[in-house]
Amino acid sequence: MRRLWLIFAQTVTVSVAVLFVVKTLKPEWLAHMPSPGGVTEVATVFEAPAGSELQRPGSHADAAKKAVPAVVHIFTSQEVKGARHPFINDPIFRHFFGDRFGEESQRRSGLGSGVVVSPEGYILTNFHVIDGADEIEVAHNDGSKYKARVVGSDPESDLAVLRIPADHKLPVIAFGSSDSLRVGDVVLAIGNPFGVGQTVTSGIVSALGRSQLGINTFENFIQTDAAINPGNSGGALVDANGHLVGINTAIYSQSGGSMGIGFAIPVSLAKNVMEQIVKTGGVTRGWVGIEVQEITPELAESFKLADTRGALIAGVMRGSPADKAGIKPGDVLTQVAGKPVKDAQAMLELIAALEPGKTARFELKREGRVVGLDILIGKRPRPPKE
Repeated sequence: MRRLWLIFAQTVTVSVAVLFVVKTLKPEWLAHMPSPGGVTEVATVFEAPAGSELQRPGSHADAAKKAVPAVVHIFTSQEVKGARHPFINDPIFRHFFGDRFGEESQRRSGLGSGVVVSPEGYILTNFHVIDGADEIEVAHNDGSKYKARVVGSDPESDLAVLRIPADHKLPVIAFGSSDSLRVGDVVLAIGNPFGVGQTVTSGIVSALGRSQLGINTFENFIQTDAAINPGNSGGALVDANGHLVGINTAIYSQSGGSMGIGFAIPVSLAKNVMEQIVKTGGVTRGWVGIEVQEITPELAESFKLADTRGALIAGVMRGSPADKAGIKPGDVLTQVAGKPVKDAQAMLELIAALEPGKTARFELKREGRVVGLDILIGKRPRPPKE
């Protein structure tokens, strides 16, 4: 009896050990074993709804879907002459080859983005994207490519207008309102960073009316933390509805890549520049021929001014409209055509908005007195090429 009990105990022990090993190493062998009572257990799972039924909190897919087709890649090339052969100064090299390799011609390529803004084939981009290029190619996201020509450019706002053949229905972006943007609004930046392909990044409007950055002559930037990198220049900044609110232009970076501080030209300015370029081939701005500087607290105290508002006239160009009207160095300009002058940058923009050939009223302070002068507005000269 004792021996029979020992055999039973050993059998149970071995069976438990085998079951443990199978359950640990091959659990699927036990999956089809019937449960007690002859009923097979079933695990119930719930699958998420597909397609339009799926809710995506915070998704900007619809906005991106609207805007992405109208954002294009811009490839430029430029012939660079005057490159010298590295061995040109070697006397042995010059003995055998003379000066035939003295100068070489090379091609330099560039990369940027642009936005199709009309079915006639007009494209907005940055001036610095196409500056100096003798060949410009535009590539759509669908792979189609076109040779583009420059309709006109405005270096002072860093904007340019290109045109491609409108031989088929082009995807066109809708213009939004940059004037209604608020700090904290969601925006998307669309472009071709580093040439990797069409890319959408998201962020918010970090600040509005950024100026005095030393990027352009006329600055009124939208600042955003949406990632903008080299290759994004000229691309679209769109709102949560997929409407164009800015043209991505520049970044602040110590590494060459995005650090969360990007700048875009407001679409209100871009639209005005584009319409002038399409109509006349260039941009016409008002000019009176004065040099100004910011009024610091020290200057305000020196000139006995109540505050630092206005622009101090530092110089007057001889024979200019300002000179003919009687403006003098040391005057403080406070109003242009009835609009207050906040600072030197604001004054520049107010004068630029005036129509050449018409008269405008300028108000200024001179030796404690308020003086009003009527000035015949001239045409702002085009900046010289660097």
